[in-house]
Amino acid sequence: MAGSTKTARGAMVVLLWYRKGLRVHDSPALAAACEGATAVCPVFCLDPWFVSSGKVGPIRLRFLAEALADLDASLRARGSRLLVLHGKPEEELPRVAREWGATHIVWEKDGVEPYGLKRDAAVREACAPLGVTITETNGHTICDLDELLKQSKGSPVTTYSTFRTHFDHVVARSPIVLTPTPERIPAPSDAALAEEARGRLSVPSVADIAPSLADAGPSLFPGGEGEALRRLDAHLARDGGAWAGAFEKPKTSPTEIDPFGAGTRSTTVLSAYLKFGCLSPRTFWVRLRDATKGARTRSAPPVSLDGQLLWREFYYACAHAVGPAFGQMEDNPICRQIGWRVPADDPAAAEALAAWRDGRTGYPWIDACMRQLKSEGWMHHLARHAVACFLTRGDLYVRWEEGAAVFDELLIDADWAVNNGNWMWLSCSCFFYQYFRCYSPVAFGRKYDPDGAYVRKYVPELARFPKKYIYEPWRAPIADQNKAGCRVGVDYPKPIVQHDVASKENMGKLAEAYKAHKESHADSGGEHGSEGKGKGTGKGKGAPSKAARGKAPAAPPPDAKSRASKKRTRHSESDDDDDED
Repeated sequence: MAGSTKTARGAMVVLLWYRKGLRVHDSPALAAACEGATAVCPVFCLDPWFVSSGKVGPIRLRFLAEALADLDASLRARGSRLLVLHGKPEEELPRVAREWGATHIVWEKDGVEPYGLKRDAAVREACAPLGVTITETNGHTICDLDELLKQSKGSPVTTYSTFRTHFDHVVARSPIVLTPTPERIPAPSDAALAEEARGRLSVPSVADIAPSLADAGPSLFPGGEGEALRRLDAHLARDGGAWAGAFEKPKTSPTEIDPFGAGTRSTTVLSAYLKFGCLSPRTFWVRLRDATKGARTRSAPPVSLDGQLLWREFYYACAHAVGPAFGQMEDNPICRQIGWRVPADDPAAAEALAAWRDGRTGYPWIDACMRQLKSEGWMHHLARHAVACFLTRGDLYVRWEEGAAVFDELLIDADWAVNNGNWMWLSCSCFFYQYFRCYSPVAFGRKYDPDGAYVRKYVPELARFPKKYIYEPWRAPIADQNKAGCRVGVDYPKPIVQHDVASKENMGKLAEAYKAHKESHADSGGEHGSEGKGKGTGKGKGAPSKAARGKAPAAPPPDAKSRASKKRTRHSESDDDDDED
């Protein structure tokens, strides 16, 4: 290893460690790094935990590669460049700090996920002997999460209305002010540039970190700050700001493809850019308010566009209060304890989970949604609602953590706080408790797309099925199946459960779990859930009885002519929707 590089007396060499926050606009971390610096070394560490663990799908890795290339271009336009390290941050950051003569390290606090918190603590510990000054800045959320936590006296808040009151108090005390974008950035240190010259710090290509997509053609949702701002501009300018002003998320369609041009959907699809910090949430907030000031029709939270940013902030604040247990049921103080089926202990549950993940449940609407996720890395929030309900309380009764893990791998906008919060919501484990409102895997998709164009696109084996049977192919006569070139049970699977029966059984299990929860909290002065003040049940007293524990759901219809789906479960929508996706 090369020896340490002495820093000239009075020189201030700053490592600007990018993790998320992959932008130059409204970047408090960049501004802090530049202030008084002799040299600024912008670095990104390709952490094997992220790029080599198999936990992150190739579409999100491609998005990252594109975002890094875009950030490098923005930095070079200002006299700098991005220097990419390879290895564990707690090993690479101290190494380059020593070898490049760094006096300071600056980074943006980027979230609440357990791994990130452990990583940052490890970097602090590893750098302590070097005597460098470490500075953390806010910027990944609109508000400082610690300030929001003070509003609730350290307790998790599980209602949106209460959170909004806290948010308004914080913003009133500390108004949102955007950080100017610097025109020039001090160049990296000579030692950093020397290592770059040896070819060790170059920005990776898509082929380097997502080789399976190297020849996949143009990205549907290209990564990077430039693309984020272009999309934001387009959405805010549409109809002179009227579209953004009147936006109501529950009224958007989960089946619309390219409504505003190639690579567009009925919502903004800005969530991935927020997740990676290519777009500042504060810039989104301020520019949205400015663009919609004159709009004749103004929607309001929780369904409006600013309401979606608040949902993101809400889940971050709640996760910050709960801590690492926010991503699991056990020991999570806000999560109902429910006896879900656990694939690791139940081969039938494991098989059901695999069928759901792969889009072969035998329900075309569910399968189309999951195949869109796998091929594009994205799906509309109502599609997410439908498939999450199907996996958990609606049909398969598989624990919500399993679905959250699949989303965490495959979504380009996978965000630990938002993802786990949504799964608790949709499984009726927290935030939303009307478990008797269940999405129909047949009627819900048909409501938005009666002709089945969405299903035909993502489940092409059903493309020639008549409209009458596109959502229930098992009902089609054999002659029609032959004509369509697709035999149910041969070319496309039969339904893995009988929805009407399974959903009714699952409601009974949830009713018993809720009853057990209520009884376990009787001595503590009431139920937990409205304001996040109660304690979790964990294992033991609050756990469901054997009768409430998961068992295999009802068998599928016995033959192609089954009429079980006639009595469809109500396809409901919550009035309070989740993050902008």
